Amino acid sequence: MTPAPSPDPALESLLAFWRDAGADTAFEEAPVDRTLSHAKAEVRPLARATAAIGAPTAPAGPDLANGIAEARRLAAEAQDLDALKAAIAEFTGCPLRYEGARQAVFARGEPDAPVMVIGEAPGADEDAQGAPFVGRAGRLLDRMLAAAGLTGRVFITNTVFWRPPGNRNPTPQEQAVCAPFVERAIALVGPKALLLAGGASAKAMLKRDEGILSMRGRWFDWRAEEGGLTLPAMPTLHPAFLLRQPGAKKKAWTDLLALTRRLEEG
Repeated sequence: MTPAPSPDPALESLLAFWRDAGADTAFEEAPVDRTLSHAKAEVRPLARATAAIGAPTAPAGPDLANGIAEARRLAAEAQDLDALKAAIAEFTGCPLRYEGARQAVFARGEPDAPVMVIGEAPGADEDAQGAPFVGRAGRLLDRMLAAAGLTGRVFITNTVFWRPPGNRNPTPQEQAVCAPFVERAIALVGPKALLLAGGASAKAMLKRDEGILSMRGRWFDWRAEEGGLTLPAMPTLHPAFLLRQPGAKKKAWTDLLALTRRLEEG
């Protein structure tokens, strides 16, 4: 049997660069949002397959509005971070829960940190260990935070709490259904600033369409859906992108320095 060809590292790096920069497909004259049909196509066959072996199955035809409403209810009832973690683990309204993830991945860090780092989604290491940013990208993030004097001053989470299949980016619908838990975590931690790691995080949290290379290093206002809370938020490059493009580390370091200056200035 002829072995499968090895992936081309240069091609993978180039594709990752354009993905993180916010580029979309250009196969048609008009853009098409394929996330809705893609999510539905994947959830149902997997649900049928897992039912045959006794694994949990997603509710038939999950309703996004009902899922968001349930997430808001559970998040509002959580009076501390432990209760919020338990509520996320019990939540059944996110399709990612049924697409191969082992467990919910909530957060790590200081419960009263002045900085909250919000990434995109758990990866394979995070799915296995149950904590965000614990793989190669997470170790790079920790080193960068330490160099900036932020060790012990951060709380780290993601926009979704289950690993997307194939480590793809989470869809806007998956992020929307998890957003009430993210917002509740911000309210419970009470950070002074948000650091949004990666384009998928920045777009979801700030509700903007620009690519990460356009948004990074700039300050924006993050506004809560409920309660009127507003916080300064800075998008930056995701550590996984920096592993693929080491030359971009200077940009991310500049972002961290701007963040620390903002904290020092109060």
